[in-house]
Amino acid sequence: MTLTRMWRIAVRPGVLACEVCGRLPHPRRTRLALAKLAAVFPVELALHALVIHLHPPYLLTVALLTVTTTILVIWVVEPSAMRMLGGWLHGPELRHRDRIDQAQALWRIRVRLADRPGALETLAKHLAHRDANILTVHVHQLEDAVLDEVVVAAPAEVTAHTLTAAVVQAGGSGVRVWPATVLSLIDGQTKALAIAARIVGDPDELPLAVAELLGARYLAPGTPEAGDVSEGTLLEIEGDECRWGFVRPDEPFTPAEIARAHRLADLAALTARRR
Repeated sequence: MTLTRMWRIAVRPGVLACEVCGRLPHPRRTRLALAKLAAVFPVELALHALVIHLHPPYLLTVALLTVTTTILVIWVVEPSAMRMLGGWLHGPELRHRDRIDQAQALWRIRVRLADRPGALETLAKHLAHRDANILTVHVHQLEDAVLDEVVVAAPAEVTAHTLTAAVVQAGGSGVRVWPATVLSLIDGQTKALAIAARIVGDPDELPLAVAELLGARYLAPGTPEAGDVSEGTLLEIEGDECRWGFVRPDEPFTPAEIARAHRLADLAALTARRR
């Protein structure tokens, strides 16, 4: 094994170190026991063979074995072996980390397309040329067009700029691209039903639930920012005794989203009356 190879094995586990304390995760017990045995056994064997061969007095033998074991094994040999075998000790964690690093990135794309046959197919073709695979599609009907919201998986080297260029070439306008998580794969209907169940359990959760559903910021009544909506589009919902405001920067609320928010408000009001 070359010096360069040994250095790589010792250094690579550093990617697993905690960002706060700098410590590595505890390796698996079996691998840790085997690594310590491999480090300690040759030294212990050599020391005992030397002591038996020289046959020093009893007290000298005890002192020699105690000092050499403590200093040489615990403070020198074992730490060095742990560093040299670091790649093997943390092998399972490193393989898991490699699978995560090699996984495709998820992106959410919002784009306005012409309401005509083949528009979505053209978009899919241009994204496919960038190795981007469409996972989910949500279509919001507008007055003179459609607003498509898609979640795509793309290789790590594909950037938001690359995806934006592909969507524009497909005839899209008002394009927005931002990173997404696996939670984006939950369809809007399922998410709305889950939030509806949350409101039935507690109608007072309505403002926060609507903000979560729309990905917007809730403007609490009486706060200074409630009157300043220059940073985005404002949506207001009226209840029996209160009015709630929600703002989302650079993303107009679609008719479907507005309808869902009002229906949730109706559900909260109905639940509150029954209680």
